[in-house]
Amino acid sequence: MSLDYQFPKDFWWGSAASATQIEGSKNGGTGKTIWDHWFETSPNRFFDNVGPYQTSDFYHHYKEDIQSMQKMGHNTFRLSLSWARLIPGGEGKVNTEAVAFYNSVIDELIKRGITPFVNLFHFDMPMEMQEKGGWENKEVIDAFVNYAKTAFELFADRVKIWFTFNEPIVPVEGGYLYDFHYPNIVDAKQAIQVAYNTMIAHAKVTEAYHQYYKGKIGIILNLTPSYPRSNNPADLRASRICDLFFNRSFLDPAVKGEYPSELISLLKEYGQLPEKQNEDASLLKNNIVDLLGVNYYQPRRVKAKENIPNPYSPFMPEWFFDNYEMPGRKMNPYRGWEIYEKGMYDIMIDLKENYNNIESFISENGMGVQNEERFLSGKQRIEDDYRIDFIKEHLKWLHKAIEEGCNVKGYHLWTFMDNWSWTNAYKNRYGFFSVDLNTQKRTAKKSALWFAEVSKQNGFNV
Repeated sequence: MSLDYQFPKDFWWGSAASATQIEGSKNGGTGKTIWDHWFETSPNRFFDNVGPYQTSDFYHHYKEDIQSMQKMGHNTFRLSLSWARLIPGGEGKVNTEAVAFYNSVIDELIKRGITPFVNLFHFDMPMEMQEKGGWENKEVIDAFVNYAKTAFELFADRVKIWFTFNEPIVPVEGGYLYDFHYPNIVDAKQAIQVAYNTMIAHAKVTEAYHQYYKGKIGIILNLTPSYPRSNNPADLRASRICDLFFNRSFLDPAVKGEYPSELISLLKEYGQLPEKQNEDASLLKNNIVDLLGVNYYQPRRVKAKENIPNPYSPFMPEWFFDNYEMPGRKMNPYRGWEIYEKGMYDIMIDLKENYNNIESFISENGMGVQNEERFLSGKQRIEDDYRIDFIKEHLKWLHKAIEEGCNVKGYHLWTFMDNWSWTNAYKNRYGFFSVDLNTQKRTAKKSALWFAEVSKQNGFNV
């Protein structure tokens, strides 16, 4: 049967999740992360005062969940390891209970015909490492490299696709610029140093992997295309600088092995360059990624500054642009994000034209909706046609990118089942499966059944 949208053979159909958001930090033996500490000290910062202790309890339900993934036609699934679970405190003795758990998860995925993609860091710094300064401290970088080497030794015989970081810019933005993640520092100079050191940690882990292993290692970046309000030179410059800060600051060193010269010049002009070592340039150049994961949720729309920033105010990226609300834009009102499906295509074309058409895949895309129980039907399932439409419209643009020669290998939804979302807890639900937090019962939503058909057919009709 011919389909309107047929995807390439062996296309990766699946979903993604992270340790802290599904495992439950009070389940099994584990060390403390910054999220446990922050919840203990400031529970009011979390929606409904719900913290990371229980979450969706994948720790005890993983066999059931992976069986459901298989039924849905998943051939791939991205999970993360918890550094604090595998090595409580971030350095020292390996937790054998954690090794047994992750071995069981990996083995169960493989048994069900699902290729595990494993990510090493998803926002969950061990608290003891944060107390040392987190990514500002070179000792923490060394500890992270040792943790990565441990993970490779334990699991690389079966895991052939690895990622160093998920959305490394988010801890920078949240923890050091805009106060929505711990350690709640607002200081651009520290933020830039943290961003730089994160990429050095990434390169060192990539080097360690390539030295001994034959699989692929990459990074997951949330790319948000920066669209100018108009073709006026001032608006174009605003969008270009926005792109430098929020996309190319990680994309270029990861894929090209060097930072954009315009970004270096701008940071130098304003006295914001990070401290670096002489060997860093060759380290980055020699350890580019094999594979790029792209998380795409929304675009950025910007315009030239309306008012000149106060020269005595702290340096911020917003010195160079203002956000722009395009009239008539389509919105997800629950998350406050614009829905712009073509952005996914634009990202892939950019990777093709400017980044050597690197092998890539959509590692996250999804729609969070509040109070989804409103859409419960007589069949006792959530009729999330809005999510089906969201996925379908994005896949149409991804298909167009593939037809035009973009090196796209797959599509993963965020996420398999409703999970705990950092400070938002369970305010917005993203999953193919709903989770009853009182009973932990999982129920497939309509989108799960639709996606199962898409995976089975390797495509869909309009």
